[in-house]
Amino acid sequence: MDVKLEPSWDDLPLMANTSHILVKHYVLDLDVDFESQIFEGTIVLFFESRNRLEKQSGSTKETCRSESNEACRFSTPEPCHSPVTDTRTSSSKTGYNDFAICGKGEKDTSGKDGNHDNPEQASGISSSKYCCDTGNHGSEDFLLVLDCCDLSVFKVEEVDVAAVPGIETFTGSPQITFVSEELRNQIVHELVTLPADRWREQFDYYAHCSQAPGCGELLFDTDTWSLQIRKTGAQTATDFPHAIRIWYSTKPQGRSVTWTSDQSGRPCVYTMGSPVNNRALFPCQEPPVAMSTWQATVGAAASFVVLMSGENSAKPTQLREGRASWHYYVTMPMPASTFTIAVGSWAEMKPEICSSEDLAAERSLTPSEADFRCVGICGHMEYPCRFQNPSATTQEVIPHRVFAPVCLQGACQETLLPLVRPCLSAAHSVLGTHPFSRLDILIVPANFPSLGMASPHIIFLSQSVLIGMNHLCGTRLCHEIAHAWFGLAIGARDWTEEWLSEGFATHLEDVFWAKAQQLAPHEAWEQQELKADLRWRCLQDEVRNYPEEMQVLRPNKEKTGHVSDSGSSVIKHGLNPEKVFMQVHYLKGYFLLRFLAQRLGDDTYFAFLRKFVHTFHGQLILSQDFLQMLLENIPEEKRLDLSVENIFRDWLESSGIPQPLQTERQARAECGLARRVGAEVHKWIRVNRRPHKRKRRETEEVFEKLLPDQLVLLLEHLLEQKTLNPRTLQSLKRTYQLSQQDAEVRHRWCELIVKHKYTKAYKDVERFLQEDQGLENSSCWGATDMLVSRHTALGGCSATGDTHTVPPELLSATHVAVAGHGHIPVWGADGERGRQAAAGCPPVL
Repeated sequence: MDVKLEPSWDDLPLMANTSHILVKHYVLDLDVDFESQIFEGTIVLFFESRNRLEKQSGSTKETCRSESNEACRFSTPEPCHSPVTDTRTSSSKTGYNDFAICGKGEKDTSGKDGNHDNPEQASGISSSKYCCDTGNHGSEDFLLVLDCCDLSVFKVEEVDVAAVPGIETFTGSPQITFVSEELRNQIVHELVTLPADRWREQFDYYAHCSQAPGCGELLFDTDTWSLQIRKTGAQTATDFPHAIRIWYSTKPQGRSVTWTSDQSGRPCVYTMGSPVNNRALFPCQEPPVAMSTWQATVGAAASFVVLMSGENSAKPTQLREGRASWHYYVTMPMPASTFTIAVGSWAEMKPEICSSEDLAAERSLTPSEADFRCVGICGHMEYPCRFQNPSATTQEVIPHRVFAPVCLQGACQETLLPLVRPCLSAAHSVLGTHPFSRLDILIVPANFPSLGMASPHIIFLSQSVLIGMNHLCGTRLCHEIAHAWFGLAIGARDWTEEWLSEGFATHLEDVFWAKAQQLAPHEAWEQQELKADLRWRCLQDEVRNYPEEMQVLRPNKEKTGHVSDSGSSVIKHGLNPEKVFMQVHYLKGYFLLRFLAQRLGDDTYFAFLRKFVHTFHGQLILSQDFLQMLLENIPEEKRLDLSVENIFRDWLESSGIPQPLQTERQARAECGLARRVGAEVHKWIRVNRRPHKRKRRETEEVFEKLLPDQLVLLLEHLLEQKTLNPRTLQSLKRTYQLSQQDAEVRHRWCELIVKHKYTKAYKDVERFLQEDQGLENSSCWGATDMLVSRHTALGGCSATGDTHTVPPELLSATHVAVAGHGHIPVWGADGERGRQAAAGCPPVL
């Protein structure tokens, strides 16, 4: 696959030529402009060519997959002569909490004329010249390819890192007398390879280098998915400048950022983890193998709070009247797609002051935690690793902050804040060392299209988790906390293997939540069995309603993890709008892990999981890495017919319900919580069958109090009834106070309203569509993200097949929600829920 990749409509291209050159560090210096709805500024990228990396460190799992490395060769570049003088852009130095870095310099606007509306005219590279070699062989110039879309790029220039005072320490000479391209690249190489214990010095030099002057503009061009950059005469990745600065701005319609208003009506912006990841926020290398660190300075009006993926709890630095800047940094290399930012008028919730006994408990080392200590050298690339820090291994609760729009302060204080400490502690008790040193939690605007999203050091939660009891909030928080280990500290080397992130998080959320509630073993088992029942129902629906090819967890099969010679690839179904709504990778992944835990026993399984985390944290994995290590740790008597090949065949490379799961579900006995729901269902069926005028001798039904998941299951069963009369629905709402329950329960209630055209409760549907878009565009059949199976868009979409559309009176009542992409199900004439294949409906993100 080469740069001329033309993927099919539903596959997302990863264009960056990572087999030849890798970004090791990003320095972003941006201003946020709410009036124009753009981020604007610069990004400086520090590179290391792959052949230099491999010569230095030898072959590794992640750096030895390119077949073209043997073609890498050094050639003597034409030297770029420049005097060694301090010609840096004028700036004022700003102090930060952890190290000093240069402040923001003046923006170069010299090139911002009309030509920049036409990248070809501005750069001098025409589309016919894309034949430039993207590798490092042949006679053409080397072409750097970055993943990029929805960005306006104004200028690209080489950075004169040799002009930074003190930089001569990286050259081995007391002073620099002659500057060449080779010398600059040598300086960057020495900088990016500094040992982990010198990270503060390293980041300080990164910041100073990012403010160094340019020493020559580079040719560039953009197309739909990429930014291509070259330097005349630089024929190999080794010759190409290893520090470049890109002047750019985002676009208001960019798919990586959402400009909106919070629940208090104040403007805000956040990154949304869309299918295009961060390439519409900054030019980057998107393939997961491009692991990098970053630091970012963001300027905004002083009234705003800037939250970001960063190891430091940043505080604002005043720039000038009415403006402030925020600085964050990350020392653990991670894919650029994990970078997250949110800017708004957020209010911080202050937890109650912990007692000395609580703090002592956090620091104490219990016997079970002895297994958490990391022995030996970690397997990841070098960085300041918490697993090697004895104090970090015993830290049950990491420092955390909670933010929300002003109007939700009370709800956050009451529902979310009390759950953070027990959920973090529960996660530590299961997996050990928290991979990240701190955590921010933000309640995002109502249009956030998911219940939650986890990024390094920051979690986004939907406002939907704050309503009702704390069950939905707790399970969702546990799910996102689990991603710190699976999805972030341990990532998938091939993004089509989403189950390695979502399957683990879905499985672990139940375990964490049970421990956070301090449930007895039998109570925890009952709750988890009930959750499994709900997820089983959802998985059955998924396999009925989605194409078989999209039900496979390992669609690339034996080619999983393979890339082209340049390093580019595609994500199967990455742009397919249906993929956003699916949860197969959550559910089949969850049931596979549940199957393995039952086969091994919980004690053996979770002991292995801790060992796996210690072995692979900070690395990218494929399914076989997990399965092979698991099978090696299974006693022979428990292995039976288990093998990597069998698991691939039955669970990961087949559509439909895995046969071992079918067998297990048929043989299992219903748990007590589910049996009690069954008894309640029969009561409601009897109530529904009674004539309108009852006989006086008839006794009233007495209904039991149900847990939130029991209520969900009850409504799921009642949704299967062909007819429920208005009197039954009214009694149902009153008995369980359904309009005050959590969003998962209210979602089923809204389905009942729509199915039976219960007009008296249309206001409940209207409220749900307006306030719970995180549920409308995600699933309420379990704690999962971005799930909308069985739903369809309201308005503008005609139903297909024998289905009933949403009543017109409800459509008119919910016109505001329609604009926000609200979703409810479509019901067939046979009383079955189904998806609507509505032509002309835009994808909902």
